Amino acid sequence: MTLEVNSEGVRLDSYIASNSDLSRSRVSKLISDNKVLVNGKEKNASYKVKLGDVIEVSLEDEIDLDNLEPTNIPLDIVYEDEYLMIINKESGLVVHPAPGHVTDTLVNALIYHSKVSKDGTFRPGIVHRLDKDTSGLMVVAKDAKTMELLSDMIKNKKIERHYLAIVDGVILHETGTIDAPIGRDEVNRQKMAVTSHNSKEAITNFRVLKRFKNNTLIECILETGRTHQIRVHLNYIKHPVSNDPLYGNHKNTTSFGQMLHSKSIRFIHPMTGKELYFEQVPPHEFLDYLKSLESENNE
Repeated sequence: MTLEVNSEGVRLDSYIASNSDLSRSRVSKLISDNKVLVNGKEKNASYKVKLGDVIEVSLEDEIDLDNLEPTNIPLDIVYEDEYLMIINKESGLVVHPAPGHVTDTLVNALIYHSKVSKDGTFRPGIVHRLDKDTSGLMVVAKDAKTMELLSDMIKNKKIERHYLAIVDGVILHETGTIDAPIGRDEVNRQKMAVTSHNSKEAITNFRVLKRFKNNTLIECILETGRTHQIRVHLNYIKHPVSNDPLYGNHKNTTSFGQMLHSKSIRFIHPMTGKELYFEQVPPHEFLDYLKSLESENNE
């Protein structure tokens, strides 16, 4: 879909939503997935359009979200109220429908369990995604207003997210900050990469929790939320997430996937003003992997 801008000063996401059949939440997702170009370049949702701008929206791989099939997939609901839910996502579960995953996703499960709106104009509000093989806590909005407020909180760094990661190699520094822009890999479109071309700011802070013979357990704190951010950044500093099938050392990768877990979330509830904090232990596969590293240390 191509739009030629005939006005000035409107946000990119608002302009597309107002001049198409796409909802603003869907437009925001398309922008974050790098499927929107302005004059051939990626822009943030807050970009103010200019007269004569040419907006290209890629919809080739989009699934018809209005006609998704409900699927009976068990959900681990950590918290729920009338506005939002906190889900403990298991590793292996795809969050959002895409080609090849139309019925077996978290969104299908949410629709089945009737936990979110199904009025035909708004779908389950996935505030921030976790990759298929990343486990742990994530926020789901149950109405459009809450979705908009939570999305703004993510952008304004008002939702604190901590992750646990086991990485290859021994990190010598106790703490660190990786400040490197991320964009689509120009060779492999399935991957993201640190690049200056069509990229967005990405910042990951980390601290070492424990060192092993050939690995390190770290905690990562996100300042931004780019696709595959932690995995890309840790690979960039030559310490890829252990068992990562896409970015890691592929010699001994198992079917479980990357050793990355969304450990905790803290934020102020956008509707009630109450502080919410949740923490979740990693799955047993992650803990078993840690035990095997402990055993290597003791050899």
